[in-house]
Amino acid sequence: MKIGILQTGQAPDALRAAYGDYPALFEALLEGQGFRFVTWHVEAMEFPDSPDQADGWLITGSRHGVYEDHPFIAPLEQFIRDALGGGRPVVGICFGHQIMAQALGGRVEKFAGGWAVGAQEYLLDGRAVTLNAWHQDQVITPPEGARTLASNAFCAHAALAYGKAGLSVQAHPEFDDRFIQGLIDTRGRGVVPEPLLQGAEARKGAARDAPEIARMIVDHFKRVVCSPASSEAT
Repeated sequence: MKIGILQTGQAPDALRAAYGDYPALFEALLEGQGFRFVTWHVEAMEFPDSPDQADGWLITGSRHGVYEDHPFIAPLEQFIRDALGGGRPVVGICFGHQIMAQALGGRVEKFAGGWAVGAQEYLLDGRAVTLNAWHQDQVITPPEGARTLASNAFCAHAALAYGKAGLSVQAHPEFDDRFIQGLIDTRGRGVVPEPLLQGAEARKGAARDAPEIARMIVDHFKRVVCSPASSEAT
């Protein structure tokens, strides 16, 4: 199965050298599932010709806001609509979660409540999961017809489902504690309030449920791609 990664940002230079860029983190998260990955750096305006160039699509995180005026935002929104309209599975993570919502009519804002950094606990389909997060923006109003899968007191719409083909998650299952510490050191100091950074450092080791989210993503891709309805739609 070919998974197209739509790269919407880059990790800090020091972290890219140590751990690889965002696509490499997702390839590691989803390894061993029979997937073949191809990346398009959409932030640099490198887009697929059509959603048919992969069996499924994954949209990465980014330091950008989806409401900002960047050249890649509008064509990426259209690509999301085209892919989902054609029955292709799309998965969005953090920025990917937000731009899927915006592309489909939802509202994303810089959250007045501030930042979520490091291990955060969510209720996902009624059970508690703990995942690493790094965001201030969030989905304030989901698109019509979207179903909220996960939430907590800070983030009301931490995971969303769009019919059978769309799935998005606000947290970062691809970020381990080393990567979070790297973000604290390279992007957090002087930007994120210091008590939040200290709290994130104190909670290292708590975010143990990334494998559950990885399974959810894998199951989503395989279910949609292998379903008869998907075959007919594409």
